[in-house]
Amino acid sequence: MTTTVVGFIGLGRMGAPMARRLIEAGHSLVVFDARAEAVEHVVAAGAQPADSPAAVADAAEIVFCSLPNPKIVHQVALEAGGVAEGSKVRILVDLSTTGPSMANTVAAALAPRNIAWVDAPVSGGIKGASTGTLAVMVSGPAAAIAEIEPLIKNFGKVFNCGEQAGAAQVVKLGNNMIAAGVILLSAEALAMGVKAGIDPAVMCEIINASSGRNSATQDKFPRAVLPGTFDFGFATALSYKDVGLCVDEGEALGVPMVGGSLVRQMLAVTNAKYGPDSDFTNMVRIIEEWAGVEIRSRK
Repeated sequence: MTTTVVGFIGLGRMGAPMARRLIEAGHSLVVFDARAEAVEHVVAAGAQPADSPAAVADAAEIVFCSLPNPKIVHQVALEAGGVAEGSKVRILVDLSTTGPSMANTVAAALAPRNIAWVDAPVSGGIKGASTGTLAVMVSGPAAAIAEIEPLIKNFGKVFNCGEQAGAAQVVKLGNNMIAAGVILLSAEALAMGVKAGIDPAVMCEIINASSGRNSATQDKFPRAVLPGTFDFGFATALSYKDVGLCVDEGEALGVPMVGGSLVRQMLAVTNAKYGPDSDFTNMVRIIEEWAGVEIRSRK
Protein backbone atom coordinates (compact mmCIF):
# COMPACT_ATOMS: atom_id res chain seq x y z
CA MET A 1 0.00 0.00 0.00
CA THR A 2 1.33 3.45 -0.98
CA THR A 3 2.08 6.06 1.66
CA THR A 4 2.19 9.16 -0.55
CA VAL A 5 1.45 12.32 1.45
CA VAL A 6 -1.21 14.34 -0.32
CA GLY A 7 -2.70 17.71 0.58
CA PHE A 8 -6.42 18.48 0.27
CA ILE A 9 -8.03 21.90 0.74
CA GLY A 10 -11.81 22.32 0.72
CA LEU A 11 -13.85 19.59 2.38
CA GLY A 12 -17.35 20.43 1.27
CA ARG A 13 -20.00 18.18 -0.24
CA MET A 14 -17.69 17.19 -3.10
CA GLY A 15 -14.28 17.62 -1.48
CA ALA A 16 -14.93 15.49 1.60
CA PRO A 17 -15.88 12.28 -0.25
CA MET A 18 -12.97 12.71 -2.67
CA ALA A 19 -10.59 13.21 0.26
CA ARG A 20 -11.94 10.07 1.90
CA ARG A 21 -11.35 8.09 -1.27
CA LEU A 22 -7.68 9.05 -1.19
CA ILE A 23 -7.47 7.92 2.45
CA GLU A 24 -9.17 4.63 1.58
CA ALA A 25 -6.61 4.15 -1.22
CA GLY A 26 -3.83 4.27 1.37
CA HIS A 27 -2.57 7.83 1.02
CA SER A 28 -1.60 9.98 3.99
CA LEU A 29 -3.76 13.07 3.76
CA VAL A 30 -3.11 16.54 5.21
CA VAL A 31 -6.26 18.67 5.05
CA PHE A 32 -7.57 22.17 5.57
CA ASP A 33 -11.00 23.78 5.45
CA ALA A 34 -12.18 27.10 6.84
CA ARG A 35 -14.91 25.18 8.71
CA ALA A 36 -13.60 23.24 11.69
CA GLU A 37 -16.46 20.73 11.59
CA ALA A 38 -15.61 19.81 8.00
CA VAL A 39 -12.01 19.09 9.00
CA GLU A 40 -13.13 17.00 11.98
CA HIS A 41 -15.15 14.62 9.79
CA VAL A 42 -12.21 13.90 7.48
CA VAL A 43 -9.73 13.69 10.36
CA ALA A 44 -11.99 11.04 11.86
CA ALA A 45 -11.47 9.06 8.65
CA GLY A 46 -7.69 9.22 9.07
CA ALA A 47 -6.45 12.59 7.79
CA GLN A 48 -4.10 14.98 9.54
CA PRO A 49 -5.31 18.59 10.04
CA ALA A 50 -3.39 21.71 9.02
CA ASP A 51 -4.10 25.27 10.09
CA SER A 52 -3.78 26.95 6.68
CA PRO A 53 -3.38 26.24 2.98
CA ALA A 54 0.31 27.15 3.33
CA ALA A 55 0.68 24.54 6.07
CA VAL A 56 -0.84 21.92 3.77
CA ALA A 57 1.68 22.93 1.10
CA ASP A 58 4.50 22.63 3.65
CA ALA A 59 3.58 18.99 4.19
CA ALA A 60 2.66 17.72 0.70
CA GLU A 61 4.22 17.94 -2.76
CA ILE A 62 0.85 17.43 -4.44
CA VAL A 63 -2.09 19.50 -3.19
CA PHE A 64 -5.71 19.25 -4.31
CA CYS A 65 -8.30 21.97 -3.81
CA SER A 66 -12.08 21.72 -4.13
CA LEU A 67 -13.52 25.20 -3.60
CA PRO A 68 -16.80 27.01 -4.30
CA ASN A 69 -15.79 29.93 -6.53
CA PRO A 70 -12.90 31.62 -8.39
CA LYS A 71 -12.31 34.25 -5.70
CA ILE A 72 -11.68 31.62 -3.04
CA VAL A 73 -9.43 29.65 -5.40
CA HIS A 74 -7.33 32.78 -5.89
CA GLN A 75 -7.14 33.35 -2.14
CA VAL A 76 -6.18 29.76 -1.37
CA ALA A 77 -3.59 29.58 -4.14
CA LEU A 78 -1.91 32.98 -4.09
CA GLU A 79 -2.85 35.24 -1.20
CA ALA A 80 -1.40 35.46 2.32
CA GLY A 81 -1.23 32.02 3.92
CA GLY A 82 -1.93 30.40 0.57
CA VAL A 83 -0.49 27.36 -1.17
CA ALA A 84 2.14 29.44 -2.99
CA GLU A 85 3.82 30.10 0.37
CA GLY A 86 4.30 26.40 1.05
CA SER A 87 7.84 25.04 1.06
CA LYS A 88 7.16 21.57 -0.36
CA VAL A 89 4.35 21.78 -2.91
CA ARG A 90 5.22 21.10 -6.57
CA ILE A 91 1.77 20.55 -8.10
CA LEU A 92 -1.53 22.25 -7.28
CA VAL A 93 -4.59 20.45 -8.67
CA ASP A 94 -7.84 22.40 -8.87
CA LEU A 95 -10.92 20.17 -8.71
CA SER A 96 -13.18 23.23 -8.58
CA THR A 97 -15.18 24.85 -11.36
CA THR A 98 -13.51 28.24 -11.61
CA GLY A 99 -13.41 29.09 -15.32
CA PRO A 100 -10.45 29.43 -17.68
CA SER A 101 -9.68 33.06 -16.85
CA MET A 102 -8.89 32.30 -13.23
CA ALA A 103 -7.03 29.13 -14.22
CA ASN A 104 -4.73 31.14 -16.48
CA THR A 105 -4.19 33.80 -13.81
CA VAL A 106 -3.21 31.32 -11.11
CA ALA A 107 -1.12 29.15 -13.44
CA ALA A 108 0.91 32.18 -14.55
CA ALA A 109 1.46 33.33 -10.97
CA LEU A 110 2.57 29.89 -9.78
CA ALA A 111 4.98 29.22 -12.65
CA PRO A 112 7.83 31.46 -11.35
CA ARG A 113 7.61 29.55 -8.05
CA ASN A 114 8.06 26.23 -9.91
CA ILE A 115 4.58 25.07 -8.92
CA ALA A 116 2.67 23.35 -11.72
CA TRP A 117 -1.05 24.08 -12.02
CA VAL A 118 -3.43 21.35 -13.20
CA ASP A 119 -7.10 21.97 -13.87
CA ALA A 120 -9.16 18.94 -12.91
CA PRO A 121 -12.83 19.95 -12.64
CA VAL A 122 -15.16 17.03 -11.97
CA SER A 123 -18.71 16.09 -12.91
CA GLY A 124 -20.98 13.44 -11.47
CA GLY A 125 -22.28 14.88 -8.22
CA ILE A 126 -21.91 13.77 -4.63
CA LYS A 127 -22.76 10.17 -5.50
CA GLY A 128 -19.98 10.08 -8.09
CA ALA A 129 -17.53 11.62 -5.63
CA SER A 130 -18.39 8.96 -3.07
CA THR A 131 -18.28 5.98 -5.44
CA GLY A 132 -15.33 7.06 -7.58
CA THR A 133 -17.38 7.37 -10.76
CA LEU A 134 -16.83 11.05 -11.58
CA ALA A 135 -15.74 12.38 -14.94
CA VAL A 136 -12.44 14.16 -14.26
CA MET A 137 -11.38 16.65 -16.94
CA VAL A 138 -7.69 17.59 -16.77
CA SER A 139 -5.45 20.13 -18.48
CA GLY A 140 -1.95 21.29 -17.66
CA PRO A 141 1.69 20.26 -18.06
CA ALA A 142 1.92 16.71 -19.39
CA ALA A 143 4.50 15.63 -16.78
CA ALA A 144 2.35 16.91 -13.92
CA ILE A 145 -0.76 15.17 -15.27
CA ALA A 146 1.16 11.90 -15.61
CA GLU A 147 2.31 12.18 -11.99
CA ILE A 148 -1.12 12.87 -10.52
CA GLU A 149 -3.11 10.48 -12.75
CA PRO A 150 -2.84 7.51 -10.33
CA LEU A 151 -4.33 9.78 -7.65
CA ILE A 152 -7.18 11.24 -9.66
CA LYS A 153 -8.18 7.82 -10.95
CA ASN A 154 -9.49 7.30 -7.42
CA PHE A 155 -12.17 9.87 -8.30
CA GLY A 156 -13.30 8.39 -11.61
CA LYS A 157 -12.55 8.36 -15.33
CA VAL A 158 -9.87 10.81 -16.49
CA PHE A 159 -10.22 12.86 -19.69
CA ASN A 160 -7.11 14.73 -20.86
CA CYS A 161 -8.02 18.08 -22.44
CA GLY A 162 -4.46 19.16 -23.30
CA GLU A 163 -1.70 21.29 -21.82
CA GLN A 164 -3.29 24.74 -22.02
CA ALA A 165 -4.28 26.07 -18.60
CA GLY A 166 -8.05 26.42 -18.38
CA ALA A 167 -8.89 24.01 -21.22
CA ALA A 168 -10.56 21.53 -18.87
CA GLN A 169 -12.49 24.41 -17.30
CA VAL A 170 -13.98 25.30 -20.69
CA VAL A 171 -15.25 21.73 -21.08
CA LYS A 172 -16.68 21.69 -17.55
CA LEU A 173 -18.50 25.00 -17.99
CA GLY A 174 -20.08 23.79 -21.23
CA ASN A 175 -21.19 20.57 -19.52
CA ASN A 176 -22.74 22.40 -16.58
CA MET A 177 -24.59 24.84 -18.82
CA ILE A 178 -26.13 21.91 -20.72
CA ALA A 179 -26.98 20.10 -17.46
CA ALA A 180 -28.94 23.12 -16.22
CA GLY A 181 -30.45 23.85 -19.62
CA VAL A 182 -32.06 20.44 -20.03
CA ILE A 183 -33.77 20.87 -16.66
CA LEU A 184 -35.46 23.99 -18.01
CA LEU A 185 -36.48 22.45 -21.33
CA SER A 186 -37.66 19.23 -19.70
CA ALA A 187 -39.71 21.19 -17.17
CA GLU A 188 -41.50 23.07 -19.91
CA ALA A 189 -42.26 19.90 -21.86
CA LEU A 190 -43.45 17.98 -18.81
CA ALA A 191 -45.56 20.89 -17.54
CA MET A 192 -47.26 20.88 -20.93
CA GLY A 193 -47.82 17.14 -20.61
CA VAL A 194 -49.32 17.45 -17.12
CA LYS A 195 -51.71 20.15 -18.35
CA ALA A 196 -52.76 17.80 -21.12
CA GLY A 197 -53.50 15.06 -18.55
CA ILE A 198 -50.37 12.91 -19.00
CA ASP A 199 -48.59 11.28 -16.07
CA PRO A 200 -45.12 12.93 -16.07
CA ALA A 201 -43.48 9.67 -14.98
CA VAL A 202 -44.86 7.98 -18.10
CA MET A 203 -43.80 10.93 -20.22
CA CYS A 204 -40.26 10.69 -18.82
CA GLU A 205 -40.16 6.99 -19.73
CA ILE A 206 -41.23 7.80 -23.28
CA ILE A 207 -38.73 10.63 -23.65
CA ASN A 208 -35.96 8.40 -22.31
CA ALA A 209 -36.76 5.82 -24.99
CA SER A 210 -36.88 8.52 -27.64
CA SER A 211 -34.71 11.23 -29.19
CA GLY A 212 -35.37 13.74 -26.38
CA ARG A 213 -33.66 11.68 -23.65
CA ASN A 214 -31.33 13.71 -21.46
CA SER A 215 -29.79 13.75 -17.99
CA ALA A 216 -32.77 15.60 -16.51
CA THR A 217 -35.45 13.15 -17.62
CA GLN A 218 -33.20 10.14 -17.00
CA ASP A 219 -31.97 11.10 -13.55
CA LYS A 220 -32.89 14.47 -12.03
CA PHE A 221 -36.66 14.33 -12.56
CA PRO A 222 -37.13 10.73 -11.34
CA ARG A 223 -34.94 11.35 -8.29
CA ALA A 224 -35.86 14.87 -7.23
CA VAL A 225 -38.80 16.33 -9.15
CA LEU A 226 -41.41 13.61 -9.66
CA PRO A 227 -41.37 12.76 -5.91
CA GLY A 228 -41.34 16.49 -5.06
CA THR A 229 -38.18 16.35 -2.93
CA PHE A 230 -36.03 18.75 -4.98
CA ASP A 231 -32.89 17.37 -3.40
CA PHE A 232 -30.69 16.19 -6.26
CA GLY A 233 -27.59 17.52 -4.50
CA PHE A 234 -26.32 20.56 -6.42
CA ALA A 235 -26.88 24.05 -5.03
CA THR A 236 -28.65 26.70 -7.09
CA ALA A 237 -25.89 29.22 -6.32
CA LEU A 238 -23.24 26.89 -7.72
CA SER A 239 -25.19 26.21 -10.91
CA TYR A 240 -25.89 29.94 -11.30
CA LYS A 241 -22.17 30.64 -10.87
CA ASP A 242 -21.12 27.97 -13.36
CA VAL A 243 -23.59 29.01 -16.05
CA GLY A 244 -22.62 32.64 -15.55
CA LEU A 245 -18.95 31.78 -16.01
CA CYS A 246 -19.82 29.81 -19.14
CA VAL A 247 -21.82 32.63 -20.70
CA ASP A 248 -19.11 35.17 -19.90
CA GLU A 249 -16.38 32.95 -21.34
CA GLY A 250 -18.37 32.18 -24.47
CA GLU A 251 -19.06 35.84 -25.12
CA ALA A 252 -15.40 36.72 -24.48
CA LEU A 253 -14.47 34.20 -27.19
CA GLY A 254 -17.03 35.64 -29.58
CA VAL A 255 -19.54 32.81 -29.27
CA PRO A 256 -23.20 33.90 -29.00
CA MET A 257 -24.68 32.45 -25.80
CA VAL A 258 -28.38 32.93 -26.45
CA GLY A 259 -29.61 29.75 -24.77
CA GLY A 260 -27.04 29.97 -22.00
CA SER A 261 -28.11 33.52 -21.16
CA LEU A 262 -31.71 32.33 -20.74
CA VAL A 263 -30.63 29.48 -18.48
CA ARG A 264 -28.59 31.92 -16.39
CA GLN A 265 -31.61 34.17 -15.95
CA MET A 266 -33.81 31.24 -14.91
CA LEU A 267 -31.22 30.29 -12.31
CA ALA A 268 -31.12 33.91 -11.15
CA VAL A 269 -34.88 33.76 -10.56
CA THR A 270 -34.53 30.43 -8.74
CA ASN A 271 -31.70 31.80 -6.62
CA ALA A 272 -33.75 34.85 -5.66
CA LYS A 273 -36.94 32.92 -4.88
CA TYR A 274 -35.61 29.80 -3.17
CA GLY A 275 -32.18 30.91 -1.97
CA PRO A 276 -28.58 30.07 -2.88
CA ASP A 277 -28.56 26.87 -0.83
CA SER A 278 -31.63 25.45 -2.54
CA ASP A 279 -31.22 22.59 -4.99
CA PHE A 280 -30.94 23.67 -8.62
CA THR A 281 -33.86 21.41 -9.54
CA ASN A 282 -36.02 24.11 -7.92
CA MET A 283 -35.84 25.77 -11.32
CA VAL A 284 -38.68 23.37 -12.17
CA ARG A 285 -40.84 24.96 -9.47
CA ILE A 286 -40.64 28.29 -11.29
CA ILE A 287 -42.07 26.66 -14.42
CA GLU A 288 -44.70 24.87 -12.32
CA GLU A 289 -45.79 28.15 -10.76
CA TRP A 290 -46.04 29.89 -14.11
CA ALA A 291 -47.89 26.97 -15.69
CA GLY A 292 -50.18 26.36 -12.71
CA VAL A 293 -49.31 22.65 -12.42
CA GLU A 294 -47.12 20.31 -10.38
CA ILE A 295 -44.93 17.78 -12.20
CA ARG A 296 -45.40 14.82 -9.87
CA SER A 297 -45.61 11.10 -10.46
CA ARG A 298 -49.07 9.57 -10.11
CA LYS A 299 -47.60 6.20 -9.16
